[in-house]
Amino acid sequence: MTTNNLSYQFKTANVIIKLIVINVALFLFATLGSWIFKASPGALMQWFVLPVDPGSLILQPWSMLTYSFLHFDFWHIFWNMLVLYWFGQYVLNLFTEKRFLTIYLLGAICGGLLFVLAYNLFPVLNDTLAYLIGASAAVRAIMIFIAAYTPNSEVRIFVFNVKLWQIGVFVVLSDLIQIPTSGNAGGLIAHLGGALFGYVYAIQLKKGNDIGAWFEKLMDGLSAMFTPKKKSPLKTVHKSKTHKRAPKKTATSATKTPNQKQIDAILDKISKSGYDSLTKEEKDFLFKAGKE
Repeated sequence: MTTNNLSYQFKTANVIIKLIVINVALFLFATLGSWIFKASPGALMQWFVLPVDPGSLILQPWSMLTYSFLHFDFWHIFWNMLVLYWFGQYVLNLFTEKRFLTIYLLGAICGGLLFVLAYNLFPVLNDTLAYLIGASAAVRAIMIFIAAYTPNSEVRIFVFNVKLWQIGVFVVLSDLIQIPTSGNAGGLIAHLGGALFGYVYAIQLKKGNDIGAWFEKLMDGLSAMFTPKKKSPLKTVHKSKTHKRAPKKTATSATKTPNQKQIDAILDKISKSGYDSLTKEEKDFLFKAGKE
């Protein structure tokens, strides 16, 4: 497969695949780079991991986000990407890629903030991590968001049907129980930061409050800054003495938008009974509406 084909495949992939590709590429870069330069991955990527010292964080504020794209252990990235792919599909069935990215990135930031605060407020953590890496907080945000937004949706695990809210509760309790005995207490606290954001976002969204709207506008602004403007070619305009009437707009040329009431009714049904309770027609309608 040529470079152009790979570039096309990446551009046309959904946001989940793009995030997985970026995380895997950076994992390979850190792993191979540490082998080539005979240095630890942490030393090689020190300007992109999240430090616990506030002074160091001020010098590299971007690390509040970049840390979530770094993994130095195979099983760490494997489980994170597997869970991201699995639960991310549920989110993309209901929401746009922009909202998905908002949940993911803000979940990473909230996890990083809680990690730094906990590490500096509680001396007991001083013997654990010196920095934070991994997408776990962002992935937890995605997982808990969909578990809180559609709690009664079911997934099949081996021979059992389990509701999303049950998986969410199990994961959060598992993190809480491990904090006192784990050597990765700081990382587990970051998980809880991402999970807390995902839960609050989902609950507020169900009430009609989009607490991530400001972040979406910020991303749009940054995207516009780095997107080159296309220059329109010069055109020669010939004036005509005769004035032609503009063609009448027909009803068929108007852009049709999905019925918002029907979308709200479907989302309400998902919240009460789960995604699997939808009919095939409702699933198709929701899928088409999300693409528009």
